Amino acid sequence: MTLPTREPLLNVALLEQQASVTLTLPDGFTDHTGAALSAGEWQFERDGEQVACRGTSTLRVPALEGQPARSGQSFSLSSRVGAAFHWSEAETLSFEGAVRIEPDATGLRVINRVPLETYLAAVVSSEMSATCPPALIRAHSVIARSWLLAQRRLQGKSAAPWQSNAEGLRWYDTSAHADFDVCAEDHCQRYHGTTRIGSSTVRDAVSATAGEILTFGDAVCDTRYGKCCGGIVEDARVAWSDEPVPYLVPLVDAPVGHTEPSDVSSESAFRRFLDQPSSAFCACEDDSVLDTILPERDRRTTPDFFRWVERIDHVELRSRVTDRLGRDLGRIIALKPGARGRSGRLWTLTIVGEKDSATVGKELEIRRVLSRSHLKSSAFTVDIEGAEAKPDAFVLRGAGWGHGAGLCQIGAAVMATRGYTYKDILAHYYPGTELTRVYE
Repeated sequence: MTLPTREPLLNVALLEQQASVTLTLPDGFTDHTGAALSAGEWQFERDGEQVACRGTSTLRVPALEGQPARSGQSFSLSSRVGAAFHWSEAETLSFEGAVRIEPDATGLRVINRVPLETYLAAVVSSEMSATCPPALIRAHSVIARSWLLAQRRLQGKSAAPWQSNAEGLRWYDTSAHADFDVCAEDHCQRYHGTTRIGSSTVRDAVSATAGEILTFGDAVCDTRYGKCCGGIVEDARVAWSDEPVPYLVPLVDAPVGHTEPSDVSSESAFRRFLDQPSSAFCACEDDSVLDTILPERDRRTTPDFFRWVERIDHVELRSRVTDRLGRDLGRIIALKPGARGRSGRLWTLTIVGEKDSATVGKELEIRRVLSRSHLKSSAFTVDIEGAEAKPDAFVLRGAGWGHGAGLCQIGAAVMATRGYTYKDILAHYYPGTELTRVYE
C-alpha cells in the first residue's frame, strides 16, 4: 500500500463543460508567471482552444491560473450546486486555494487546487452541517479522507460512466477522473466551498484526525457513505459490483440490545418493517437534532427521509421511463419488485407496459428510471390507484435516502449526539477495519 506521507494537494473540478464562467478574485491573486491579477469580477468564455477573460482588463490565454498570495485566501464562483438533483439551485460559493480556468471537451472547466485537509473541512460542512457534534465531524473526516485516497489509487484506470454485469444490470460506480482528482458534486463528495465551515470548530475537529484513514488488510478502505440507511445498512453489492467488500456489509443501525430485524429482503418482511416502530439511530424525528446535523438545504428540500411516500401518475411515469430508457413501453401497467437486499433495497425491478417490458437495476438505475432527478432510495413497496389492469397512479412507500451502504450520515450524527466517540462510529459502520495515521 503506497500512501502519502505528507498532506497532498488536490485538483478538484468545481465546474465542467460550461459555456461561460463568472469568477471573483480578491487582491493578491497572481497568474502562473507571478503577474498580478486585478481584483474584481472576471467573465470567462471559450474562444476556440483558448480562454477569453474579461475583467478590468481583457486576456486571451490557453488557460488562466490564479494563485493566492497567502494561505486561507478565497476566490468566489457563481455556480449551480446539486446538478441533476431535486435541490439544485444557483449560488455563489467561496473556495480557498488556487484556481485554474481551462478548456475541456465542450466548454470550460474550473479546477481548484487545494490542500487535502482544507478540502475535507469543506466536504464535511457541505455533506452535513458545521454545527454537528465533533465526533461526527471527526468520523466523517476519516471516511472522506479514506475514500479520496482510495479513489486516487484508481488514476489511469477506466473512467466509464457506468458498468454492468452478465445480466445487464447497470451501476454507476465512482471512478477515476482523467484530468483531476475529484469533482465537487455528489457523484464524488459534496464540496460547496469554505463558506459553510463557519467557526473554527470544524477545522479543529478535522485537524484532530489529520492523516487518519481506515484500512483493511494492506489497503485503504473505499469508505462509501449515504445520507440515511433507513434502519439497516446495505451490502455494497446491491448498489455496485458483484464482488463483496468485507467492510461494506449489512448491519442493523441500532444500539446494542435492539430488537430490529436484520433482514427484510422478502416482500412481506419489508412491508412489516416499514410499518413498525424503530429504534434505529437514523429514525430521528427530533427537529432540534435534525436542524443541528443537516444542512439547511437538505432540511428544506427533503423533510422525509427515514420513511417516505411518492405518488406517480401513469402519464408522468410513462414519460419518465421513456426519457430514461430511450424507448416507449406504452402505458405502464405494473412495477414488479425483483430481488431485494437485506435493507429492502431493490436491485432489480421489472417495468411492465402495454407495449413492452424492461427489467432495470441495480439500485441507482432503478432510482434514475423512476425519477426526474433521483428517487430517495430503491427500498420501496409498490401499490396502485385505480384498476389493477390499468392503474391511474403508482404509490411508492419507501425507507432511507441513498444507497444505504457504509456509514449512515444521519445515524452517525445521532450516535455522536448520544455520546459515542468517532472511533465507536467508525467501528460500527465499517466492521473489521483499522484506524491508521499515514501523515501528521
